[in-house]
Amino acid sequence: MAYFDAASAAPLHPVARQALLASLDEGWADPARLYREGRRARLLLDAAREAAAECVGCRPDELVFTPSGTRAVHSGAAGALAGRRRVGRHLIVSAVEHSSVLHAAEVHEADGGALTQVGVDRTGAVDPAAYAAALREDTALACLQSANHEVGTEQPVTAVAEVCRAAGVPLLVDAAQSLAWGRVEGGWSLLTGSAHKWGGPSGVGLLAVRKGVRFAPQGPGDERESGRAPGFENLPAIVAAAASLRAVRAEAAAEAARLRELTERIRARVPALVPDVEVVGDPARRLPGVVTFSCLYVDGETLLHELDRAGFSVSSGSSCTSSTLTPSHVLRAMGVLSEGNVRVSLPPGVRAEDVERFLEVLPGTVAAVREKLGAPAATETVRTAGPDLVVDALGRRCPIPVIELAKVIGDVPVGGTVRVLSDDEAARLDIPAWCEMRGQEYAGEEPAEKGTAYLIRRTS
Repeated sequence: MAYFDAASAAPLHPVARQALLASLDEGWADPARLYREGRRARLLLDAAREAAAECVGCRPDELVFTPSGTRAVHSGAAGALAGRRRVGRHLIVSAVEHSSVLHAAEVHEADGGALTQVGVDRTGAVDPAAYAAALREDTALACLQSANHEVGTEQPVTAVAEVCRAAGVPLLVDAAQSLAWGRVEGGWSLLTGSAHKWGGPSGVGLLAVRKGVRFAPQGPGDERESGRAPGFENLPAIVAAAASLRAVRAEAAAEAARLRELTERIRARVPALVPDVEVVGDPARRLPGVVTFSCLYVDGETLLHELDRAGFSVSSGSSCTSSTLTPSHVLRAMGVLSEGNVRVSLPPGVRAEDVERFLEVLPGTVAAVREKLGAPAATETVRTAGPDLVVDALGRRCPIPVIELAKVIGDVPVGGTVRVLSDDEAARLDIPAWCEMRGQEYAGEEPAEKGTAYLIRRTS
């Protein structure tokens, strides 16, 4: 089985396993106690904090360990917002943040706070000028990921940090996806990470808060981890997390170069091997091991199951997966094709022959899924009939509305229109994407008695 979902969770690094087993024997005692076993545990905790802080690029006393990366985000956002409440209650986030950031923003807004979401371009990147425009006198905090978890696009953190610093606003950076590859540059104020993203054990996050940042921990007080992460520390897991972060950093330069070559191979060859595919995300400013593409006329859940049967573990931001009937918020914000979405995120040490085998298997797998769904052939016969057609796709989920559109576009003359009726949220992304890919004109949408009417004008 080839595991290609490292952006969700990287396999446990051998160094993490060794450190975890060793610290189970040495680090079981309470590091807050003064007896011998407690002092030994405290030494291990302090050493782990120093190692992690060095990798992050902060002081050891600025960093605390949390029970997860999500908890680090929630604690960081809540503490920073509370610490600057006298300034105001305005929060800025990008539209493609991890769900942990967006959930924290929802809670803030529900509690009476103000929220601004900054949009992104089709590559998934924010414009620093948009962050500058979003800043207000009452802005308490801005949040921006270092790199996107779904499409791999790296964000201009340094430039955004500069505009935030000029306005006196702290910037919280979710660095979960990028910490394995290097420090986050720029004048960030708070930073979070998650150990299972870099080959450490699950259940360990980190939160760094720079000195001078106003921060008020929320919830019941606790003397552990500077009051920012209450509860008994999972010391063996923390030691393993810090050791693995140090280990992957030592290998990062060489492994990043190797993974970039493999992902570039996928980016270049998938569109040549599979018709009607859109590769999404920035082609250059991206994480080393992540490449994402979407396939027209494909049910994302079925495609993932078929690839799993063929021996490949991949993930998807597709609208047609078992967990959701709407496109991922990332693909929606980017305005790119969502159906048949596949994210390949290669773990360190992946074999080049597994990537080649994936490229051999993918075309036949996509073709088989399309055939099951009755998708049109790549070279559809052109026909003409009346000037306008209506496709009733109400109650039918992706990719059926787009498949039905593709089947009938040749039935209208050039200049004629097809009106697709759909109540699937994914149609708002996928029909315009189909028009762009197939050289037809997307004429907009109109409210309908049920669902929405999408207008497509045939231009060729």
